[in-house]
Amino acid sequence: MKILIAPDKFRESLSSMEAAKSIERGIKRVDKNIETVLCPIADGGEGTVDALVAATSGRYVICDATGPLGEKISAKYGILGDEKTAVVEMSAASGLWLVPQDKRNPLYTTTYGTGDMIKGALDFGVEKIIVGIGGSSTTDGGIGMAQALGIKFFDKEGKELGYGGVQLEKLFKISVKNRDPRVTETIFEVACDVDNPLTGFKGAAYIYSPQKGANPDEVKRLDNGLKNFAKVIKKDLGKDIEYLKGAGAAGGLGAGLVAFLEAKLRPGVDIVMDTINLRKRMENVDLAITGEGSTDIQTLMGKAPTGVINIAKELNIPVVIISGSIADDISKLHESGVDAIFSIIPRPISINESLQNASLFLEKAAEEVIRLFITAKKK
Repeated sequence: MKILIAPDKFRESLSSMEAAKSIERGIKRVDKNIETVLCPIADGGEGTVDALVAATSGRYVICDATGPLGEKISAKYGILGDEKTAVVEMSAASGLWLVPQDKRNPLYTTTYGTGDMIKGALDFGVEKIIVGIGGSSTTDGGIGMAQALGIKFFDKEGKELGYGGVQLEKLFKISVKNRDPRVTETIFEVACDVDNPLTGFKGAAYIYSPQKGANPDEVKRLDNGLKNFAKVIKKDLGKDIEYLKGAGAAGGLGAGLVAFLEAKLRPGVDIVMDTINLRKRMENVDLAITGEGSTDIQTLMGKAPTGVINIAKELNIPVVIISGSIADDISKLHESGVDAIFSIIPRPISINESLQNASLFLEKAAEEVIRLFITAKKK
């Protein structure tokens, strides 16, 4: 018997690889001879570097970077097992978690550190860079990222602009003359799971900036700045990114990556599944087990288990979800091809207890799933 184990992280308790190993231990309790294929997954957001490094036997790189407020920090990115692909999470250097609550304001936070990580990856001579853009503290359109790679931004007087979303309203000219030449030799894919445009009431400023610390007046100011940003990009670079789906992701970083690095925006789950070659790994397996911290109807909206579910359905492989918590209405998940859904919670317990014992609970739940599966196959 051969079983694919492909969980996402269990937030605040287990990484995707830790979850996979817990499930494997539960399976081996039943029968040590069962062949297991460990394939930790992610959806392009938090945990993507860890999942892809683990799934491809890659490695981590720590680099010096510029934090959201201009401070010096250390940031982690991954080099995958093929040594030709790097994966960067913008939140590692430009994330909201790096900014103290009382200092959060996207007028002043920068994506420069994301550019530092990209530059570090280019130093390794990779052919492709995957960028995850969730959890940002910024609304600077990616100009900080671009500045780190040599692109320059000027106001009407020819003065070079500084950091932060506040600079966008002053932008008059963009020069890519000094852009790192390796950019044009590298493929950039961006894990983007939103379709927000750059500007307007559904854009980067109005939808996301309030949660980053902007008040209503600042939101309006940022939106006007992004409109000016789009106008200058169209004038100087010949690219129309204002209403591009996903341009508003991560405070307009989606737009910046497309405009300055010729990046392609793709659903994060698709990028991850392609990168780890999940379809190939699922060939000839008898059962696929996926999982996540919480399962509900949102699971079908591009979250990591969706990739496993879709491929399993195409290959006619039974698929089971083992989750921390399960919503009341999971009928649509069954309709989508999920054969069974199990919770790891064994009894009424506190959230803290469930988080502290997630590995053991997951292991025990996996054991029971396999016992049931083996019994069913005997009949």
